[in-house]
Amino acid sequence: MLMAGTGILLVLFLFAHMTGNLKIFVGADAFDHYAHWLRDLGTPLLPRTWFLWIQRGGLTLAVLGHIFAAVVLARRARAARPVRYAHRPKVQGSYAARTMRWGGVIILLFVVFHILDLTTGTVNPVGDKQHPSANVVADFAPGRWYVTLFYALAIVAIGFHLRHGIFSALRTFGQQSARGERIAKAIALALSLVLVVGYLSVPFAVLTGLVK
Repeated sequence: MLMAGTGILLVLFLFAHMTGNLKIFVGADAFDHYAHWLRDLGTPLLPRTWFLWIQRGGLTLAVLGHIFAAVVLARRARAARPVRYAHRPKVQGSYAARTMRWGGVIILLFVVFHILDLTTGTVNPVGDKQHPSANVVADFAPGRWYVTLFYALAIVAIGFHLRHGIFSALRTFGQQSARGERIAKAIALALSLVLVVGYLSVPFAVLTGLVK
């Protein structure tokens, strides 16, 4: 339940974040306005940027809870089979299911880089907090193709992780029928594809010159 619950919170954030990212197609001013609006969200009830930090704190707790649940479940699985199979049969399951742990590690490393790149601006070639759109354009410029490649690999890993995670979460919350399983797989695949296409559209639009 902890794994599923924290996973759903993180998925909701990913879709909200993707929606904000897509504002760059409206124009640099619209994207910059959105980025500054996030810092003003909650005012005057809260001081400026407080809501953003509360959100970051909540996301951090969700990530830690998700990792904790993953470790506990992995240990339980290992304890249930203390002696390895003499001959392990071919696992029947999706690629996403078989790579959840490694995918999680890749995603965690990407999140650290992404924060240093586009949040703090530490490794960004521009690092201008007043013009976030300029940071994005500089980040995915043709000369920094390796950043775009790493970004793409991480987003695809998130897609695989999400596909299996949504399906597993629906099972955790009670979905057990054969028909429900087919629907759950379709929902998980559709949401994963939307997320991957949405996130990858930005770097590739910059790389091809559609966004300048």
